[in-house]
Amino acid sequence: MAVPDSRYPYGLKLMINDYPYAIVGLEIWAAIETWVTEYYSFYYPSDETVKNDTEIQSWWSEKRTMVAGDEHIIHLTQAYTIIIWIASAFHVAVNFRQYLYIGYLPNRPTVSHRFMPEPGTKEYDKLENNPDLAFLKTITAQFQTLLGVSLIEVLSMHATDEIYLGQRDAAEWTIDDEPLATFERFGKKLVEIDSRIMETNNDIKLKNRVGSMKVPYTLLYPNTSDYSREGGLTGKGIPNSISI
Repeated sequence: MAVPDSRYPYGLKLMINDYPYAIVGLEIWAAIETWVTEYYSFYYPSDETVKNDTEIQSWWSEKRTMVAGDEHIIHLTQAYTIIIWIASAFHVAVNFRQYLYIGYLPNRPTVSHRFMPEPGTKEYDKLENNPDLAFLKTITAQFQTLLGVSLIEVLSMHATDEIYLGQRDAAEWTIDDEPLATFERFGKKLVEIDSRIMETNNDIKLKNRVGSMKVPYTLLYPNTSDYSREGGLTGKGIPNSISI
């Protein structure tokens, strides 16, 4: 879906120009990477400070053999960027729109109770003559359907106490001025991405931004400026981390 090319933003050329997940995802990844790099550069300004931190050394030794030189810090920031990305934006992209699609069970039944009929059988004739009815006879019964759809609804809901990426639930998370300033820049960058997503969704030339059902792409909308704590099936907002 993408090839390395230094002429393009983030050093990647997307093979599909109108690809919301990739376009927005790269922006968010870059914002996370900048935030992580600036934060850890404050507390670990040199390779020696990383080597002397016994907790990081123990954690890192579980992941891979340490490499020499300045790559210590480079690989450390990359590792933390990946962790934050997976626990926030990546999880959002595969989770919070489930109900919109699977909430209508025929879109994705949880189970099929019958095998595909063989040609020449009565069951195959019924499938040919009325495929919709034949399909409905194979899918989940009513009670199991309610259980499955209810589970998907819960998984797709934001909590009322959700803390979104770029937010903090307590102002005193650190007393150091530089990390506070760095985090503030991170939050402002995410708010800029918020605005850019909404602007791009209104561009009628970008068909994949709304699709044939006219549903705007908001899966990777950070929602950093929202402190309403409403929760529910909002279809937008990147939680600070996975909550399950």
